[in-house]
Amino acid sequence: MSRQPKEPAKLNSVNDLRKTMDGYFSRLREADETKNKKIAWCTSVGPAELLYSMGFEVYFPENHGAMLGAGKMADKYIPVAVAQGYSPDICSYLTSDIGAFLLNETPLQKSGFKSVPRPDVLVFNTNQCKEVDDWLSFYARHFKAPVLGISTPLSIKELSSNIINAVAGQIKDLVPELEKISGVKFDIDKYRETTRLSHDGCALWREVLETAKHKPSPINFFDSAIHMGPIVVMRGTQYAVDYYKILLAELEEKVRNNSGSLPKEQFRIYWDGMPLWYKLSGMSKLFAGLDTCIVASTYCNSWVFDDLDPADPFGSAAYAYSKLFIVRTDEKKEIVLQNLLADFSCNGIIYHDSKTCSRNSNNRFGLQNRLFEKTKIPFLEINGDLCDSRCYSEEQSITAIETFIDQLAVHV
Repeated sequence: MSRQPKEPAKLNSVNDLRKTMDGYFSRLREADETKNKKIAWCTSVGPAELLYSMGFEVYFPENHGAMLGAGKMADKYIPVAVAQGYSPDICSYLTSDIGAFLLNETPLQKSGFKSVPRPDVLVFNTNQCKEVDDWLSFYARHFKAPVLGISTPLSIKELSSNIINAVAGQIKDLVPELEKISGVKFDIDKYRETTRLSHDGCALWREVLETAKHKPSPINFFDSAIHMGPIVVMRGTQYAVDYYKILLAELEEKVRNNSGSLPKEQFRIYWDGMPLWYKLSGMSKLFAGLDTCIVASTYCNSWVFDDLDPADPFGSAAYAYSKLFIVRTDEKKEIVLQNLLADFSCNGIIYHDSKTCSRNSNNRFGLQNRLFEKTKIPFLEINGDLCDSRCYSEEQSITAIETFIDQLAVHV
């Protein structure tokens, strides 16, 4: 087996992705500079559809945190936030983002921003973690802007009508406050339209990810982690729908031509947990050199909200955002993972135990062993973090990954 890193195939759609993301940041910058639109900050699985329907441009601080991680800048900024009393054990998206802000630095300055865009309102949903409340509250205090939130129950076993109605009620309660801030009267038809667009974009994103069921897979986890940008920040817009039509068409052509994302695909792996943003390129080449394609992931599947329904925008939003993998019980998570491992013909699973993201680390309470008992699919656990590279031992992890693939070769 080759130990030399290899270059995975490049997707032509990356050029369209760049244009789509540039357009998003251009609209956001214009709103910040000209005040032609109000700006809402929103957590990544917050009520973006409602915000877009009420005329806001929407900024996502988690996307900014990922940019800091991918740009290998987080290690500089995290200590700045720690010096202000933020624990190094909390979300490194949060600490790197706040640290960068305190130094008045941002990768957005390359796109013409002077700083991150000034919020008129900040809106969160605790479905991914409680820390988003604390995160947005920092900026609410600094900018003296209102912060609004949705509190989603955790460890949901069954999505009861009580849970759905309670979350839907919280989303409805946002409307009067957003009307005051935006100066725009809520229009149910506009909300239905952004919900439809969000559904269509998410359905296309699901189709994109499901092309990886084909052998060889035309896309891998590292591609998906980059190409998921529009479904995170433009969910509820035509821009996301248009982009994923382009990407899906390219991947379907690759499937027809049996063209894989790797020079050779011998093993198929599932990735559970957060990306190591600062090692995305290196790990992509490492796995390509091991003839191993990471064909599916918990992370990228977390933005498939195709349960959204314009006929019931509030109720379906409550359902879709409470059905999210991260808020379910381990029992439900095991069922989801078992199905994905089978659907994508996975030979193994890698759990990334992210130091500062316990909610996205699913190997801390025995799930990995219970799932192995059910599937007999081998697994590997690696330690790291989403942004804080100081938590990651590259040499140790590479050795563990190479050994794991060697062991798979015995059984495949």
